[in-house]
Amino acid sequence: MTDRLDVAPLAFGPDGTPVSAAYGDVYHSTAGGPAQARHVFLGGNGLPARWRGRARFGIVETGFGLGLNFLATWQAWRDDVEACDVLDYVAFEKHPFRAEDLGLAQAAWPEFADLAADLRAAWPALTPGEHPLRLAGGRLRLVLVFGDVRTMAPGVTAAADAFYLDGFSPAKNPDMWSPEVCAELSRLGAPGATLATWSVAGSVRRAVQSAGFAVEKRPGFAGKRQMLVGALA
Repeated sequence: MTDRLDVAPLAFGPDGTPVSAAYGDVYHSTAGGPAQARHVFLGGNGLPARWRGRARFGIVETGFGLGLNFLATWQAWRDDVEACDVLDYVAFEKHPFRAEDLGLAQAAWPEFADLAADLRAAWPALTPGEHPLRLAGGRLRLVLVFGDVRTMAPGVTAAADAFYLDGFSPAKNPDMWSPEVCAELSRLGAPGATLATWSVAGSVRRAVQSAGFAVEKRPGFAGKRQMLVGALA
């Protein structure tokens, strides 16, 4: 494992949406990031209902990016009086941002301002490996896994009740959606684990099905006609 990471530079498209120069793709829908996170990833995994009344709930995300899905999840969990006692969140990210660049991008989501500030205050050094963070008085346990998911996932231990699959387009970043990666994610799944993603590409459907997920299409967010959800068979 190398001792350095390729840090993501902060860049924006003409409409102000954050973009990745490395992958030629956007970090979230141009129709609105927080709304997309709630529709696709929380809604697609049956949240917040599924974590209610539980001692613990686990989430694994591929593609932490700017932390949008994490912040939307944290807000929903914080505001839910019936939420689980402990929320475990593991997120893979090959190209993390510097804390100061996170601040510039996250300013576009004022509804998350207090949570985003707490996240940036705890932001770890940009070195490969697992970085455990304790937030919300220790009840929110975030593990940031910096590095290529293909090499990092086999060393990770988790019991995920929900998966957020949010890499860049499989046409532009196929490695993150490979059958091998999906098999590793399946290994991290708890009984009854679900997944959600905005992508309905055939390669994605086949990869998650080969990993043991039964999948179906649902209405997508904004102008995207469909999204994909699944559950471990």
